[in-house]
Amino acid sequence: MALEHALLVSLTERAGSGYELARRFDKSIGYFWSATHQQIYRVLKRMEESGWVTVESVNQQGKPDKKVYSVAPAGRAEIARWLAEPTDATPARDELGVKIRAAAYGDIDAVCAEVERHRGQHAQRLDEYRLSEKKFFPVPDQLSGTDLHQYLVLRGGIRAESGYLEWCDEVLQALRPRKGDDRP
Repeated sequence: MALEHALLVSLTERAGSGYELARRFDKSIGYFWSATHQQIYRVLKRMEESGWVTVESVNQQGKPDKKVYSVAPAGRAEIARWLAEPTDATPARDELGVKIRAAAYGDIDAVCAEVERHRGQHAQRLDEYRLSEKKFFPVPDQLSGTDLHQYLVLRGGIRAESGYLEWCDEVLQALRPRKGDDRP
């Protein structure tokens, strides 16, 4: 997937300026596809040049004009084309997993500390996801359309984070010496 597709999805949900998109991105799609604000602005310019988005200039008092982006018919066609295209499973790329694999060659306590640090970060993200679920989707069985689709992605994130936490707990339990254990 290209950043263009993530931005098109966000813009189909609601038109916005580059700044607004970057802020929305940080709070939603950004959990699943990361991009810097500079990347977003560069890609918006390319999307405008490709005819995928239209831009409306909005006057602001005491500030430069704001560019508000909307999805153009060519952008909707690109979303439809992209949705129909097969997607390969994303290969896992996790530096922590490589560190755990190498634990026998270094300080296992340091590896455990790193696993605990990662566990804390994933626990925090899981809490954020669950708060979003309660706030934005209090009655999930009544969802449809875009709301349902957003909810399903959020549920995927909740399951992924829950699984990661379980894995961290399993790793810590396996790597930490137990009483009477003669491991170093």
